[in-house]
Amino acid sequence: MYKATVNQKTFDIVPDDGLFQVDGKPLAWDLAKISEGRFHIQVDRKGYNAEVVAVEKETKSFSFKINGRIYTVALKDKFDLLLEQMGMNSSAGAKVNHVKAPMPGLIIDLRVKEGDTVKAGDPLLILEAMKMENIIKASGDSVVKTVKVKKGESVEKNQVLIEF
Repeated sequence: MYKATVNQKTFDIVPDDGLFQVDGKPLAWDLAKISEGRFHIQVDRKGYNAEVVAVEKETKSFSFKINGRIYTVALKDKFDLLLEQMGMNSSAGAKVNHVKAPMPGLIIDLRVKEGDTVKAGDPLLILEAMKMENIIKASGDSVVKTVKVKKGESVEKNQVLIEF
C-alpha cells in the first residue's frame, strides 16, 4: 500500500497483480518511454506527455510536468505509513527523548553526531530492513545528546538508536 499526495490531494494506491488500484478503483494505463525522463502516458483513452522535473529520493517527492502543468507528488510507502502509525513522523506532537528502531535492520548511514541540532523532518540515519532503505527522520526540533549506534551495526526492533 502507498499513499500519494498530488498537489495537496491524497490517494491510496494498492498494487494488484501487476496493476494498481487507486482509491479502490482499478487504474488502466499504459506508459511508453520517449527519452530519458520523458514519457507518454495513456489513461482512459486520453494521452499525456510527462517529463520528470525533479526527484528528491530522501523525501520521496517528485515533480512532473504533464501536458505543460507541474504536479508535485509526495509518496509514502508501507514503512512510512507504519512509522506514522507508531507516532514516529514529523507530525507527532509529543516531545521525543529518543528514537527507537521501528524494525530489525542494519544501520547503513548516520547523518548526525552528538551535539548536532536537528529540526523536524531532518534525516537522522538510514536503516536497511528487508532490502529497503528507510530514512529515519527527526520528529521535532532538538539537540542530539547521544548516538547509540554505529554505521554497519545490526539493530533489533525497539532498540534505542539516538537520544535527545
